[in-house]
Amino acid sequence: EHEDTSLLLQPLLERQNYGAAAADGTQCPAVSVSRNNPAKRDCLVVAVLCFGNLINFIDWFIVPGILLDIQKYFGLSDGKTGLLQTVFTLCYMLAAPIFGYLGDRYNRKIILGVGIFFWSGVTLGSSFITESHYRIFVLSRGLVGIGSASYSTIAPTIIADLFEEGRRTTVLSIFYIFIPVGSGCGYMLAAGMARSTGDWHWAFRVTPCMGGLALLLLILLVPHRIPRKTAAHRALSISGMIQRADEKPDVHRTAKTTWCQDVGSLAKNCSFVCSSLGLTAMAFVTGALGMWMPLFLYRAQVVQGIVPPCLQESCNSSNSLIFGGITIGTGIVGIIAGAEATRRLRKINNKADPLICATSMFISALCLYIALMVAQMNILSTFIFIAFGELFLSVNWAVVTDILLYVVTPRRQSTAIALQILVSHLLGDAGSPYLIGVISNAIQAKNMPSLQWSFRSMQYSFIICAFVGVFGGGFFLLTSFYIEEDRKEAQR
Repeated sequence: EHEDTSLLLQPLLERQNYGAAAADGTQCPAVSVSRNNPAKRDCLVVAVLCFGNLINFIDWFIVPGILLDIQKYFGLSDGKTGLLQTVFTLCYMLAAPIFGYLGDRYNRKIILGVGIFFWSGVTLGSSFITESHYRIFVLSRGLVGIGSASYSTIAPTIIADLFEEGRRTTVLSIFYIFIPVGSGCGYMLAAGMARSTGDWHWAFRVTPCMGGLALLLLILLVPHRIPRKTAAHRALSISGMIQRADEKPDVHRTAKTTWCQDVGSLAKNCSFVCSSLGLTAMAFVTGALGMWMPLFLYRAQVVQGIVPPCLQESCNSSNSLIFGGITIGTGIVGIIAGAEATRRLRKINNKADPLICATSMFISALCLYIALMVAQMNILSTFIFIAFGELFLSVNWAVVTDILLYVVTPRRQSTAIALQILVSHLLGDAGSPYLIGVISNAIQAKNMPSLQWSFRSMQYSFIICAFVGVFGGGFFLLTSFYIEEDRKEAQR
């Protein structure tokens, strides 16, 4: 009787686990797509999600790419300038738990589509804001953050459902490559549009067109229901409790558990907590660097006499272009290197993932500190050490997410990602751009106004990032003490 039941359930199981072909190592083909081929379908879904992630982070870093122009246009101090990114990140992190809750219970494709449409529309609208409406511009950045949260929270869980653990790390690495690529493209797009048009507002009118294309691809190529892989699905249940692929997957779980119970369970997971604190340190550093580094490099060049002070209508944006290129290059190399290092070292050490994250954080902190110290003397050395600092930060992006996905049970993954986003941004890059700006203002206020102190105030305030990076490495070391036990618990 059990054998007959298993045979009857086999077609259903194949539909539920249509990503298994890709998980077994099937490569994405370059030929035409067939909806009956699970491997091709999964590769298309990943391609669409990667394109959306690219646009997401281009939007995120348009403002830092033209920070000099925006600061001059609205007449802002360093503190008020940093507030732009802080408001964006605060709204992003506060919306993340809401979308995590919705993503664990409702159709994820619809949520992604609404998010793309919303943030694209707000970005386009913000390009028409005049200099007398600074507060509306700040509000628009916050609304864009809400739209971005829907994407960053839900998209990784779809990848987790399509691929098994071995292939998942590789696919997540590809997905997270578009964080630095999108960030760098944001700098370069903003600076390029401002330079070519003479008006920085045009930088906000390109990504909405790309968002419309991403929305169209999402509608056409991503399945309406993407089955969620749970322990029951993987165990070839013969009791008839496996749901159909076209039914809502989490109805029974919603009746048994609440969001508060999920949070309580995650709070007891030491690996999740410690790795999230490590990610928080990463977010603090990357948020400060992403917002202020082009401006810091500009002030260093002014002090050295390489470039004149910005007095004309359109400021020199070459640093944004160079920093954007560095971000793209180091991000791609770092994420690929991190994935390859974990793949090799896992074979000899079960704690390889957190140990790699800890080592890279320590090295990154040292490189950033050296970059700050040599900035006034040699700008080329500054660029080199910044590149190495970003390289070692990028090593961790996909690895940290993969840690979460194997120490947290599948039915809590959207909630876990949302909580990780909330904590890492609340204590990380939500405050770091504003904090750096406020410290810079305080240092300038205690000294005579000059180009020298304009540079030194930013240099001294940046040093805090190096120390936060060291703390992040320490949290990843703590993760290595608990990761084996928590991984086994999640598998059970």
